[in-house]
Amino acid sequence: MTATALTRKPARRGRIALHLGCLAALLVMLYPLAWLLATSLKPADEVIASLDLLPGRLEWSNYTTALDGVNEVSIWRLLGNSLLIAGGAVLGNVVSCSLAAYAFARLRFRFRGPLFAFMIATIMLPHHAVLIPQYIIFNQLGLVNTYWPLILPKFLATEAFFVFLIVQFMRGLPRELEEAARIDGCGPFRSFFQVVLPLTRPALITTAIFTFIWTWNDFFTQLIYLFDPDRFTLTLALRSFVDASSTSAFGPMFALSVIALLPIVLFFLAFQRFLVEGMAGSGLKG
Repeated sequence: MTATALTRKPARRGRIALHLGCLAALLVMLYPLAWLLATSLKPADEVIASLDLLPGRLEWSNYTTALDGVNEVSIWRLLGNSLLIAGGAVLGNVVSCSLAAYAFARLRFRFRGPLFAFMIATIMLPHHAVLIPQYIIFNQLGLVNTYWPLILPKFLATEAFFVFLIVQFMRGLPRELEEAARIDGCGPFRSFFQVVLPLTRPALITTAIFTFIWTWNDFFTQLIYLFDPDRFTLTLALRSFVDASSTSAFGPMFALSVIALLPIVLFFLAFQRFLVEGMAGSGLKG
């Protein structure tokens, strides 16, 4: 046996061990999803009593009950409410955070450094610390039990994480492009919209993806501001399912959880190509 063959054997074993390890990690990560899908098809008596992954009997009526809605509100109304809030949050974050990031990354103004440091410091501020002051403000404005408290702050660049993300991306763009646009007569706004913004597409898509997922899964903030069942989202409807029927509604609750996951999965699949492009590319392609 040659030395080359002896060298290939440990390398092949190492690759096999790596693939097996990745497969085991994948199974561990996918098990909660498989458990959710299986539990959504279990009868009510098996959800709590049985530890088996696969249901003893398929209970398709769980999905029928989930599709009927909660508290006399149809699932399509709940889905529309969730899409309205998530879509408004995505639009607000993309517009406001990109404008704020452009100011910090490309413009020169007084106290730019301290203001940027102050903005970064707000990332460490817990959301619950500002929740009560925000609630008092929106209550005095008469906006409680509306969608405005969930959408309006997104248009004010309150998400410092996304501002920082876009700032770091914009700092990597060549300034020569803006200087050439300025020679052609472009002002700051025109340079932003026609030169910088198209090149920042990967960072904007990353912001849109994470904003959509975080807003869609948000429960606490929506629970604070929304009281009317007609304005509930799918996330709040899951809680209402338990309140309305107690333990007998666990099957439909898990079925509604599966339905609530579908828009997130479809949204991610639709934009994952751009997300990967943003991770791998420099933002100057196309």
